[in-house]
Amino acid sequence: MTQRWRRAGNVEEADIVLIGGGIMSATLGAMITLLQPDWRIVLVEKSNSLASESSDPWNNAGTGHSGFSELNYMPDPTDGSKPAEIARQFLITRQWWAYLAESGLLDPREYLHTSPHMDVVFDRRGVDYLRQRYQTLITDPFFAGLEYSEDPARIATWAPLIMEGRSEDGPIAATRHRHGTDVDFGALTRALTSIITDRGGTVLLGHEVSSLRQQPDGRWLVLGRNGSRGGRFAIRGRHVFVGAGGFALHLLQRARLPQVRGYAVLPVGAAFYRCSDPEVAARHDAKVYGQAAIGAPPMSVPHLDKRIVDGQEHLLFGPYATFSTKLLKHGKLTDFFTTLRWHNLHVIAAAGLQNLPLVRYLITELAAGPRKKFAQLQRFYPSAAFEQWELILAGQRAQLVTPDKNNMGVLRQGTEVVTSADHSISGLLGASPGASTAVPIMLNLLRECFPDRWQSSWKNTIATAVPGFERTTWEADDVSDSLERTASALDLTNTPDRHP
Repeated sequence: MTQRWRRAGNVEEADIVLIGGGIMSATLGAMITLLQPDWRIVLVEKSNSLASESSDPWNNAGTGHSGFSELNYMPDPTDGSKPAEIARQFLITRQWWAYLAESGLLDPREYLHTSPHMDVVFDRRGVDYLRQRYQTLITDPFFAGLEYSEDPARIATWAPLIMEGRSEDGPIAATRHRHGTDVDFGALTRALTSIITDRGGTVLLGHEVSSLRQQPDGRWLVLGRNGSRGGRFAIRGRHVFVGAGGFALHLLQRARLPQVRGYAVLPVGAAFYRCSDPEVAARHDAKVYGQAAIGAPPMSVPHLDKRIVDGQEHLLFGPYATFSTKLLKHGKLTDFFTTLRWHNLHVIAAAGLQNLPLVRYLITELAAGPRKKFAQLQRFYPSAAFEQWELILAGQRAQLVTPDKNNMGVLRQGTEVVTSADHSISGLLGASPGASTAVPIMLNLLRECFPDRWQSSWKNTIATAVPGFERTTWEADDVSDSLERTASALDLTNTPDRHP
């Protein structure tokens, strides 16, 4: 691993400092490496391994969000605008991955597989909703190929475990899109980071950032500790990106960034049931989403997923809410309290008062025992055997809370990029569907933070690599051609579909 730093006393010099070793930093770093190969990039990660938090495959569902199945994106079944936007963003992500694969920089077989995306509902209200949702989406070119059925026999060919042992008396409906994906974001993070290091960038593992200080010349001094050696380090960078997951707000507060004044985060944890029995896993080839319970938050949408991790097939069901004051899975119980400021206390309180159903849901979930949790799985898979499943802890999320126009707290879904007025520091806050939309998020960041470079050269390179990035309208032929090209480049065309 080549080091391309220039020493200035005891401070290392870099053009770009990336804080956090997950999919966001890896995506941004790989982009800058290819767009500006003469820049020095340093990635700093507090863990001793990359992708150890939200990007780890056991800390997320790895769906590759295309809007095919996430019902929480579309509470109004007549309004398909958000699913279409998510689908557009993931197509842009596929374009970038395809460009890297065609350039010989990524092997998609290491992190990407075809996995049909489904919805299933089990009551009359759900059936009426899903039918209307399907009728809305099928007119959009991003959802061409979406199928709908209320026939139990047909649904059984799509997802045998869903129908096995189920009474045929009650209403049921399902949608399916055959060309969904399963993504191992941990493997992808490591592959993208290799692009950085193979071209002279440096990764520092076991290095925890404790302070960010802007210097008189506008550069940022990144200070911290080397956990493995017990020493301290200092890096001076022209631009700093904080992609530290749940810990990002704390670091941006330490940097005294006025753009996050009043911002707060609420820790949200999750657990999943996992089945690694090869005979069971081989019989389910889809990611099947349902509806969240009435009053439950959108992030609680249950789903039964096929996962392929390190070449092995598994099934995953969840999520189940957990609670901890940690903001990272491998963090400290004091993490949440380090983000509290006098100007965000009322924001957190207001968000809690406005989301009492969420509070009640969390209390109910926390009180549920393993058997009660397993009963939720059996609603999806009636014949599931308790002894074949294990309950595992997933990652911690930091749910973003921001002040509204009345300076009260609003619980935000999704992610938000914050940038300083001089564009010298940026950071990502929030949660899902961040990983799946990392590419358009980072392209927008490049355009905003480096406007001169973007206009002079980067824009032309990106237009070749990601032709849909700045497209404002998408015709059916545009979507079809892009999906076909990226599917071929990413080797998604020959994946067998065992349940046609």
